[in-house]
Amino acid sequence: MRMALVIGTRPQIIKSAPIIKEAYRRGLELDVIHTGQHYDYEMSRVFSNELELPNPVVNLGVGSGSHGWQTGRMIVELEKAYGELEPDVVHM
Repeated sequence: MRMALVIGTRPQIIKSAPIIKEAYRRGLELDVIHTGQHYDYEMSRVFSNELELPNPVVNLGVGSGSHGWQTGRMIVELEKAYGELEPDVVHM
């Protein structure tokens, strides 16, 4: 079973760290997808580094914008990522 986990904000990264680590420890197929909402080092990558998380397999690069624009862009980019990765289960 192939799983995808979508993260994008600092709280999500921090809360998802134990899930990501346990999935990798168990050898499960987990693809981490980063929305790119928080794209600078201090807002995102610093937490992944400190929590010793692997790099996401996909970064959607959504960036800044209004809530509606970001949500729309995420939907379009997630559809592409899901088509390429073909996960059986997705957690957001």
